[in-house]
Amino acid sequence: MGVLDNTASSAPRYIAQSYNHADSQASALRLVLTLNPHWEGPENNIEFVRFTDGITNTLLKIINRKPGLTDEEIDNEAVLMRAYGNHTEILIDRERETRSHALLASRGLAPPLLARFQNGLLYRFLRGRVTAPTDLVKSPVWRGVARRLGQWHAVLPISETTSSTSRETETRSRPLDVDSQDEQEPKTDDIVPIKPRQPGTNIWTVIQRWILALPTQNEEQRLRRRNLQKEFEKIVAELDDGTGIGQGGLVFGHCDLLSANVIILPRKDGATTPQDGVETVNFIDYEYATPSPAAFDIANHFAEWGGYDCDYNMMPTRSVRREFLKEYVAAYSQHGEIPRSAVDETVDKLYKDVDRFRGIPGFYWGVWALIQATISQIDFDYASYAEVRLGEYWAWRRELDGSRARAGEEMPLRERRWAQEA
Repeated sequence: MGVLDNTASSAPRYIAQSYNHADSQASALRLVLTLNPHWEGPENNIEFVRFTDGITNTLLKIINRKPGLTDEEIDNEAVLMRAYGNHTEILIDRERETRSHALLASRGLAPPLLARFQNGLLYRFLRGRVTAPTDLVKSPVWRGVARRLGQWHAVLPISETTSSTSRETETRSRPLDVDSQDEQEPKTDDIVPIKPRQPGTNIWTVIQRWILALPTQNEEQRLRRRNLQKEFEKIVAELDDGTGIGQGGLVFGHCDLLSANVIILPRKDGATTPQDGVETVNFIDYEYATPSPAAFDIANHFAEWGGYDCDYNMMPTRSVRREFLKEYVAAYSQHGEIPRSAVDETVDKLYKDVDRFRGIPGFYWGVWALIQATISQIDFDYASYAEVRLGEYWAWRRELDGSRARAGEEMPLRERRWAQEA
C-alpha cells in the first residue's frame, strides 16, 4: 500500500455559485445548466428527484428526460447534486472529501466527480438500487459489501494529502458556539489534543477535532466535553496499536457505510439471481472517508445494520460476522498483500479486532450527533440519537471492565445479540 501522488488526479471544475435551500429548484437548475449548457432549450425536459435518506445533506438527482431516450440512457447522463448541510464544515473537511472522491473515481470505485460549487458537489449518477437496513442482513448483500470493502481497503492508498487543514486547526482552538453573541463568554481550552501513532488526518484526529468542537456554553457542557476527552484518551491508548492490516494498522476507510450509502448494481443480462449468489455493490458518499483501522470501518458497518432506529435485533451474530470477514479477507488478498497462507490467521485476528472495536462507532456517532443537535436545521432528533449511540459505547465499556456483571444487571440487547453464536 503506497502513498497517493498528489498529481494522480486533477482538481474538478469549480462553479462559483451556491445552492439555496430556500430556492431549491431554481438554484439547482442554474448549477446544472452551468455544468451542462446543452441542456438549455425547448427540446430538453429537466426533472428533479429529491432523495431523503441522508440526515446531513440535501441530495438531488437531476435528469434530462428528452424524448426518445430510454431510462438507462437518461440515467447515464443524470447528475447528482449534493449540497452541504448547515455548518457541516465543523464536522467534515470538504477539501479532503473532494480529494477522496477524486481518488476513488480514478480507481473505478466512485462515479466521476463533475464539479464543485460553493456549498456542494456535482457528480455522475450511479445506476442501481439503494439498500435499506433490511437488505444489509441478507447474505447476498452483506457478502457483496464484504467483497467490495475488502477491495477498497486493499487498493486505496493512504494519502498524505489528508494532513490537517487550516480549518481543522481553527476548530481545535475554538469550541462550538454557533448561537452565542457574547464574545466575553468564558471558553475552556483545557484539553490537550491526542497525538495518534501516525501523522496526518485519520479517524483519531477526526474524533479529536469533533470533541474539541463540542459546545461549551455552560458547565454541564464543559464537564461532558472533558469526560468524553478522558474516554477518548483511553480509547486511543487501547486501540491505536498499529497491529491491523494496511499501512501501520490503517486502511482508507469509508467510515459511514450505512444502508443509504450501499448501492446494489444492476445484474448483467437481466439475470433474476446474482452471479454466484452474491450481489455486486458499490459505495457512495465519501465525506467521512479517512484512514482508519479496518476493524473500525467493519464494526461501524455492522452497527448500521440496525438503521437510524438502532434495532439491535438486526446486528450480525458471531457466525455471520466470521463469514463476512472470510469474504472480506478473500477479497483483500486478491487485491492486497495478504498471502494465501495467512488468510485464516488474518480472519481470526480481524474477528478479534472487530470485537474490540464494537463500542467505538457508538462513541464516534454520539459525539457527532451532539454537534449536529446544535447546528443542524434538518428535522431529526439528534440529541436523542446521541444518547442512544453513546449508550452503546458505555454498554461495551461495562462489558469490558466487568462492571455490568458485578452490578448483577442484565446484559443490554446489543451486547446479547453481539455475543449470540448463530
